[in-house]
Amino acid sequence: MHDMDYRLLPHNQHWHSPEKFPLLDPNLIKLATSPLVHQPGILQQLPLDIPGIYSLTGGRQVGKTTMLKQWMQQLLEGGVAPKAIAYMTGELIDDHHALLNMIFSLREEMQTDGIHFLIIDEVTYIRDWDKTVKFLADSGQTENMVLLLTGSDSVLIQQARTRFPGRRGMADQVDFHLYPLSFRETVNLKHGYKLVEEKLATDSSAFLKHELLAYMEHGGYLTAINDMVMHERILPATLRTYADWIRGDMLKHGKQEHYLREILSGVIKRYSSQLSWNALSRDLSIDHPKTVSDYIDLLASMDALFVQHALQMDKLIAAPKKSRKVMFTDPFILHAARSWLQADTQPYETMIKPLVADAEWRGKLAESIVVNHFSRLHPTYYIKTSKGEVDIAIVHGRNICPIEIKWTSQLRSQDLKLVRQMPHGRVWANVSGQFDLDGMMIEPLPLALYHIEANHAFKIA
Repeated sequence: MHDMDYRLLPHNQHWHSPEKFPLLDPNLIKLATSPLVHQPGILQQLPLDIPGIYSLTGGRQVGKTTMLKQWMQQLLEGGVAPKAIAYMTGELIDDHHALLNMIFSLREEMQTDGIHFLIIDEVTYIRDWDKTVKFLADSGQTENMVLLLTGSDSVLIQQARTRFPGRRGMADQVDFHLYPLSFRETVNLKHGYKLVEEKLATDSSAFLKHELLAYMEHGGYLTAINDMVMHERILPATLRTYADWIRGDMLKHGKQEHYLREILSGVIKRYSSQLSWNALSRDLSIDHPKTVSDYIDLLASMDALFVQHALQMDKLIAAPKKSRKVMFTDPFILHAARSWLQADTQPYETMIKPLVADAEWRGKLAESIVVNHFSRLHPTYYIKTSKGEVDIAIVHGRNICPIEIKWTSQLRSQDLKLVRQMPHGRVWANVSGQFDLDGMMIEPLPLALYHIEANHAFKIA
């Protein structure tokens, strides 16, 4: 252990003492002191015995590093030799030369038999990192290695993947993406699956509505969920940590902080509304729509924003000339952005609670939550025609499933004109039970949201 690079020591405590790894690793220590501990489903899908080059993407603070440590613990418990597993973080490695040197010196120390597991976390911080990966693959170094690369910027990883085609390995799935906890995962984690099923069997409406309002506050970010359990509020430090990461990552990409502030303010001002980059740039000091587009694309690649395009009905693709809707991928990110823009010492009490108490904002949050949940499973758009609009259009093969979201119990038949005319049309509303409105079935939104993953967006004929 004494020969290991000092930068690697804190995250490779298992080399020194595998049985004490959960007690010595900084991420696992923090996990053990949290009231709620989540085991992401990806943990069951990560490779155990097929060498190859794998990638894990996901936004900042979503729990990638903690999940990697859980995986390392899983490998150790499964009998993998401690010195067959190594973790390094790209945040401390300058370029591909330094990376290659570190890997070679590490491999001299690693177990020689069997498969090696090498994790390079936040690899996109390393300049020209893909050159090292290509070299390792071309020189046969990855033939007995599971090389897992992670990054918070999915575009960079996607671009680099194209530079080593045919070198990825034989596994069916080599690319993974970690999202914040879904509404279903959050409810089950907070209450336990058995208790939730009992509640749903009796009266789900009040329970799930209460949980959805809580989800509008903490979203699917485990740190914020645990803050609510322990402190009944989201701590300013939790919001600040996320905002600092996003700001720092944008600066690393050469972006301007004052433009970032303006664009985030503009997105919040027009939340879930249709907008064009031209219209957004007119309201800002940024002269060029291309600048706005670049910032929003980068924030989207970092899983901070989701851009919902209008659907081109004949081709079932994004309509390039129509306005878009821009929303945060999770309510927690919206709150973190607002607390950064408006600096407040008590952001939960003075900003988050009042926002979620506002009926109009509840509607916007409900729509953006549903949109983002569906976007994890299928291409997700909205519909705009001369006859009207529909909030969500899910494309499933050659079929469209249109869904109208109404955060109101006062539904009028004329407001559902377009969705009513479309095959497979659905209406999810803030109602306590399912009912028929002039031939259109209205479903309780919280219950429908809870079941999204279970029936994988439901069957579309």
